[in-house]
Amino acid sequence: MADEFVQSLARGLSVITAFDAEHPAMTLSAVAARAGLTRATARRLLHTLVELGYVRVDGTDFALTPQVLRLGTAYLAGLGLPEVAQPHLAELSARVGESTSAAILDGDDIVYIARVASSHRLMRVGITVGTRFPAWATSMGRVLLADRPGDPLADVELRPLTPRTVTDPDRLRGILADVHTHGYAVVDEELEVGLRSIAVPVRTADGVVAAVNISLNAGSQDPETHLDDLRATATAISDDLAALAR
Repeated sequence: MADEFVQSLARGLSVITAFDAEHPAMTLSAVAARAGLTRATARRLLHTLVELGYVRVDGTDFALTPQVLRLGTAYLAGLGLPEVAQPHLAELSARVGESTSAAILDGDDIVYIARVASSHRLMRVGITVGTRFPAWATSMGRVLLADRPGDPLADVELRPLTPRTVTDPDRLRGILADVHTHGYAVVDEELEVGLRSIAVPVRTADGVVAAVNISLNAGSQDPETHLDDLRATATAISDDLAALAR
């Protein structure tokens, strides 16, 4: 609200944001001009920031110090896997023209944590964040189950969802062993007729934390044609998570 607006804080932030890659160091006049402030106001704010350790001065030039990174620490620390994955999924979807998703394992189900839908509808059931499916009948679920220690199908009730759903435990264990070996899973019309998908794991120092996939119509191209793009996306998500952890 207008009566709660703190003008001095806004001006201080305008001074900080006046610096960028093209203007890493500036004179007082340059800072005032870029921040839209008078020289007198800019001087007071700059010297306040110098005292607080956010700005250093070398002769007539002012520059930010690494301490400004602390201003973003709380935001970065609050970023979770869904927020990290979403922009990468959006980029992948735009590149391949198909729907992309990320999911985690919760018991015997996968739970969608991020999703970018393509313009063509693939499933009868709308998928949103929080949607659950049986892990054993999905590409992302198989990637996650393949990393589960012990018997990945222990106490799992297998049931047919389509005429092509694999429900034989021994056959499915063999499929999961192949997924573990090759690092990806393809599911062809086992969750829903007309739907194919391919998934790969997202790894961190703690192991496999999620899976990402591309979904496409059964009549379209082989899902494995997108494997390199999908793996690059998973790697990018892993790299971002590692950077946040550091």
